[in-house]
Formats: sequence, C-alpha cells, structure tokens
Amino acid sequence: MHDDERCPCLSGDTYGACCGRYHSGAATAPTAEALMRSRYSAFAVGDGAYLLATWAPQTRPDDAGVGDEQWRRLDIHRTERGGPFDTTGVVEFTAYYRDPAAGTRGSLHETSRFVREAGRWYYVDGAREANAG
Repeated sequence: MHDDERCPCLSGDTYGACCGRYHSGAATAPTAEALMRSRYSAFAVGDGAYLLATWAPQTRPDDAGVGDEQWRRLDIHRTERGGPFDTTGVVEFTAYYRDPAAGTRGSLHETSRFVREAGRWYYVDGAREANAG
C-alpha cells in the first residue's frame, strides 16, 4: 500500500498520515482506538509482524492469523476509556470482509480489550461474533 492511498481503517486520512506511520514504527498509537484501527489496517495490508508486536505478550499467539480475506470496511460502535492517560480501554467494532477463495462475504463483530504498558497500547483479547454472509 502506498502512503498517499486512502487508509484501510477509513479514517479519511491517507495511509501514510494514519496507520502507515504506526506500521512503519515512525509513531505509536496514542489511544486504544487508534491501535485498533491500525491493527485492522494491518490485517488489510497483510502486516502480521505489526499485529504480533502490538499483541499483549500474555495473550500473544505464535501466528497473527493473517489470511486471504479482503478487508473492506470498519465500523467503530463504541469506545470506553483508552485515552492517552488511561491504562485500559475497550473498543467495539464490526469489520467487513470478502473471502475471494470461498466466494463469500462476512463480518466480524468484536469487543476488544486493550492495555497500556510503558506508554504503549497493546491488544489483549476480544469477545467475537463472526457472521458469514
């Protein structure tokens, strides 16, 4: 993905001005929502290394689980805490995708938990409901 393309998280900014700066390591996400958006974008661009690096060590899997899905849209439903001075945060969202291999569409609805340690936000886990469609 090029820095001047629209960011996959649909913030309205370019990738370079939005999630791309987090993916490259030029900046860290200042809020839980910014981290969640950047993680969604990492799935969209296939950046498994970023996903693992932003996963809390106590819950981090061996594999980020990046697949062949084409992530199309992100809707943020609510956030709780997760600001620059908080230590925990919650973001509820729905992410929509297409699976070209299976010829299907679906969505993932998740309420994610985040923790801020040593000034950095990390994804802890989430309660999910996957919907094929």
